Amino acid sequence: MSNVETLKTRRSFYNINKDIRVSEETILNLIEETVKYTPSAFNSESQRVVVLLNEKHDLLWEMIKAAIKKIVPDNEFKKSEEKINAFKAGYGTVLFFDDSLTTEALIEKFPLYKANFLKWAIEQNGMLQGNIWVGLSEIGIGASLQHYNELIEEQVKNEFNIDKSWTLQAQMPFGNIVTRPDAKPKKSLSERMVVLK
Repeated sequence: MSNVETLKTRRSFYNINKDIRVSEETILNLIEETVKYTPSAFNSESQRVVVLLNEKHDLLWEMIKAAIKKIVPDNEFKKSEEKINAFKAGYGTVLFFDDSLTTEALIEKFPLYKANFLKWAIEQNGMLQGNIWVGLSEIGIGASLQHYNELIEEQVKNEFNIDKSWTLQAQMPFGNIVTRPDAKPKKSLSERMVVLK
């Protein structure tokens, strides 16, 4: 499958389960290779990932559910709980981080680009997220990208013994695709792309 054809299959899959049809080793190898080869500014490689499987994956989503329960009114919690349970139903979760020590060291070393390094850290993390997402799609695994960072970051670092210098960027629950969402409309490319010769 070509890169563009694979890109077309990438969607936000919310109805996933643990019944994956590829090996866990295949998934982990894909993530490892993607981390290794996704580019970064100044080859800083500040992107970090933690892959949660089995009870660690389940624990993450229970933590998120508990954090949401503290801030969502009781009469609205059921909808949030259903959403979180759908993510928990998946096979695993990729946690995306940026190593702030690496980024801060670059700021100090290259002060001329000081304003850019924080932006570049977000951009290169976004590239990693997109590359893993498309890669999972290529092997038939559904995923979505979630952002509960502020609610859970400290607890996640403590619970999973994650370096304090790592800044949580996103969470990607993944698993076997149970149902495929309808296609989303796309804006005309004339609104989004310009070719100048």
